Amino acid sequence: MKKKSYLLGLIGSGISASRSPLLHEAEAAHHGIQLVYRLIDLKRLRIETDDLKHLLQWAETFGFDGFNVTHPYKATVIPLLHSVSSDANAIDAANTIVLQENRWMGHNTDWSGFAESVRRELPGVPTGRVAQIGAGGAGAATAYAMLRMGAGHVSIHDINLARATKLASDLQAQFPDRQVSVAAVAKDALTRADGVILATPVGSLNYPGMPFSPELITGNMWVADVIYTPLETPLLRAAREAGCRTINGSGMLIYQAAEAFRLFTGLTPDPLRMVRYFESSIESGRRQGHAAA
Repeated sequence: MKKKSYLLGLIGSGISASRSPLLHEAEAAHHGIQLVYRLIDLKRLRIETDDLKHLLQWAETFGFDGFNVTHPYKATVIPLLHSVSSDANAIDAANTIVLQENRWMGHNTDWSGFAESVRRELPGVPTGRVAQIGAGGAGAATAYAMLRMGAGHVSIHDINLARATKLASDLQAQFPDRQVSVAAVAKDALTRADGVILATPVGSLNYPGMPFSPELITGNMWVADVIYTPLETPLLRAAREAGCRTINGSGMLIYQAAEAFRLFTGLTPDPLRMVRYFESSIESGRRQGHAAA
């Protein structure tokens, strides 16, 4: 028998602008179930990463059914779980954790959400050589997604060279018929690239700036960013102005949320309906902004 109510949340740092509560609560309302989705901002609550284990114990005690997990805890949470799906294990990051029979089960819906976004919003783009900036939890998912989608060569750059090296080594072992390399500087990754994935928080509201010079982008590239607050980062804007096909992180957010909703509730969501929720919230925010101005 399906449950009629759910208590969920998002664990992250600096997540006040997240649209996840809207997506999950609105879809639940369509299905006629009660769902409350809370933001658990460890930065605001002054909870240290080492306290994640106690947070999960507390959540179980107080009746939470599951969480989404975002930057910077997607990899950190893995050792605290009782089991992980094959995709989460391959990526070594979990963005969705579900409590089932007193056991925390980890999943990764980021990779499939990103892949679906690329398929829908950048149909037919070449993937022979893909540059990726960022090798954290989101970067692990996006690189894995591109390789699952048939990318021939993924070149990864991260300011933490050891992290980029580990990710490249792990993915190369899983995809021995492809090439996964490490670039010491962003320029090396972008040279001759068909497309660029920006899997870093740089450019978001909490981390302003650009991860590399926009002069490295040429108009024959496609550019995908995992950030959706703002919808257009400075680097994504520069890419669009250079003539590149671009997508922001809203598609990845929506499609990963749809799969997470299914894992949380067992119900089949409508991703296109969730797109409309997101677009309506953006439009509402713009109207309120104009009114406030």
